[in-house]
Amino acid sequence: MRLAVVGTGYVGLVIGACFAENGNDVICVDSDAAKVESLQRGCLPIYEPGLGELVARNGAEKRLRFTTALPAAVESAQVVFIAVGTPPDEDGSADLTHVLGVARDIGRAMTGYTVIVTKSTVPVGTAARLREAVRHETAQPFSVVSNPEFLKQGAAIDDFMRPDRVVVGAEDRRAAELMQTLYAPFTRTGAPIQLMDCASAELCKYASNAMLATRVSFMNEIATICELFGADVDRVRRAMAADRRIGPSFLFPGIGYGGSCFPKDIKALVSSSRAAGYRCRILESVEAVNASQKLRLVEKMRAHFDSLQDRTIAVWGLSFKPRTDDMREAPSVPTIEGLLAAGAAVQAYDPQAAGAARAVFGDRITYAQRSYDALDGADALAIVTEWNEFREPDFARMRALMRAPVIFDGRNVFDVEQMRTEGFTYYSIGR
Repeated sequence: MRLAVVGTGYVGLVIGACFAENGNDVICVDSDAAKVESLQRGCLPIYEPGLGELVARNGAEKRLRFTTALPAAVESAQVVFIAVGTPPDEDGSADLTHVLGVARDIGRAMTGYTVIVTKSTVPVGTAARLREAVRHETAQPFSVVSNPEFLKQGAAIDDFMRPDRVVVGAEDRRAAELMQTLYAPFTRTGAPIQLMDCASAELCKYASNAMLATRVSFMNEIATICELFGADVDRVRRAMAADRRIGPSFLFPGIGYGGSCFPKDIKALVSSSRAAGYRCRILESVEAVNASQKLRLVEKMRAHFDSLQDRTIAVWGLSFKPRTDDMREAPSVPTIEGLLAAGAAVQAYDPQAAGAARAVFGDRITYAQRSYDALDGADALAIVTEWNEFREPDFARMRALMRAPVIFDGRNVFDVEQMRTEGFTYYSIGR
C-alpha cells in the first residue's frame, strides 16, 4: 500500500519504518529541511532501540523515503497519517494548530479518494474538526479515521509489530476495510482490530494513559504510607498483584512518571473535560501526587544531610525511563533543579540522554562519561532512572570512589538487606 506520514517525530518515524518493514511504500514528510536531510543520510533525531536498523534497511530497499514536499507525497498516497505534535497550551489543553494545519494542506493536495488518519494524540471531537477543515479545501472524496498509537518508548518497534490491539475509529465502511487490510499483517497472532466511532477511538488513548498514570500515583501514595508505618511496599505490591482483578502492571513505586505522553495526556483530558463542564477530581489528584513525588529524593537528602550546601551529589539516570533519550517531564529535572537550588553540585551520568540533558541544564552540572566517573568524590548517589547497567554494579568500587557510602534510590533498584551488608546507608521508596 502507498502511505504518507506527515511528521517525523517519535511516532511518525516509528510507524513509517514499521509499515515499510511490512512491504508498504512509505513517504515521511517534514517541514524541517535540515531534519529531512539528516534522515536521508541515516541520522535519527531520537534514540529508540532497533529503529535505526529499520530506517536504514527500508531506506536501502527504497520502501522508506523522506521529503519536505507534502503535496507530492499526498498525491501518491492512499492513506495519509498525521503524526505531528499536539503540545499543551497554558491551560493544559492540546494545541491542535499543527494537526489542523496539516489537514488543510492534505486537503489542498489530494487528487482522489484519500483516507486521512490521525495518529497524533488528540481530544475527543478532533476528527469532526479535521473533516470540516479538509472539506473546506477540496471537493475530492475522503475519509477521516482516528487510529491512536499505544507505543512504549524503549519498546516501540515490538509494540507496533506485535500490538495488544489496534484501535480504528471510522465512520464509513470503505475506510474501515482499508485500515483492516493495512493492519492485517500485524494482527495475525490474534490481537484484535477494534472498530468503533471516531470519538470513542480518540478517547481510548487518553483513558488508557490516565489509568496507567493513576496506578503509578496510587502506588507512590501507598509507598509513602508504608514509610510512615514501617511497612514494606514490595511485599504490599506483590500481595496486590496476586489479585487477578488487579495484576502486576504499573504497581512499582518510584519518583513519578514523565515522558511525552502521561503528563500531557492527563492535562489534556482534565482540560477538555473541564471545558465540557466536568471536573476530573481523580486525575487532578494523580497529577498532584506525581508532582510531589518527583521531589521525594531531594526531601530525603535534606533530611539526611540537614543542608545540601556544597555537597556533591552523583545522579545515575537522566531520561524519564530506560531505553530512551527523552527528557520531557523527566523526574531528573525537578530532582536536579532542587539540588542546585539547595547549593549542591551535581555529577550526572546517563547512557543515552546526556545530549538532551545539556539542552536543559547547560553547564550547571557535570556530565560523566561513565557511571563510575559520576561517583568520584560524591557525598551521595541518587538513582533516578533504572537503566539495566545500574542493577549489578561493583559496590566496593563505588565505596572507594564516593566520599561517603550513601545511596538514595528513587527506583528501588537494590535490595535493602544487601545494601546494609555492602556497608551503604540506603534510602529507597516505601521500604
